[in-house]
Amino acid sequence: YVQLAGGADALIENAQAAFDEADYRWAAEVLNHLVFAEPDNRKARALLAATYDQLGYQSESGPWRDVYLTAAWELRHGAPEVGLNVAAMEDVLRRTPVRRFFDSMAVRLNGPDAEGVELSVNFVFADLDESYLLEIGNAVLHHRPARADDEANATLRLTHDLFIGMLTGRAGLKDLLLSDEVELEGSRLDLLKFFSLFDKPEGRFNIVTP
Repeated sequence: YVQLAGGADALIENAQAAFDEADYRWAAEVLNHLVFAEPDNRKARALLAATYDQLGYQSESGPWRDVYLTAAWELRHGAPEVGLNVAAMEDVLRRTPVRRFFDSMAVRLNGPDAEGVELSVNFVFADLDESYLLEIGNAVLHHRPARADDEANATLRLTHDLFIGMLTGRAGLKDLLLSDEVELEGSRLDLLKFFSLFDKPEGRFNIVTP
């Protein structure tokens, strides 16, 4: 892409012209290619950061503004050294619907490790009067609200508080299996296999730089 544009200098010149004409979206489009092709190109990073500043200032949407300004910060300072502290968000997590956490688990399933694996686990939250069936098949995790399936490999009956503790790291898998707040039915080995198939998120990652 950069070569087709005539090289880095020509691309920056065209991007600067677009920036001067307030065509910030086009400037961001071409500069993004250059930053990925030449991550150490300071001129490209500086101009792209300034472009994202302008896009952020013009955004009526709060989340869009946050994304643009975070991108500008990363271009100037690099990705943060410390990731998101999930434990500090415990109050927010308590108010998040349980199904959203299962959506996150579906994204974090390690496909190659789950290849050929067929497992199903019931999650029953007595204090919420909610139950869900999670099924792994074809290297994909599906979940749905459902009564506990007698054919599932394992059934976990636990409290919402302990579940949140697992998500924040306040409680580990050992705590889950040994806690008085949990009733486990079915195969303990299958349950351990189930949890082993999910990658742990790093909590920090680049947004607009390679």
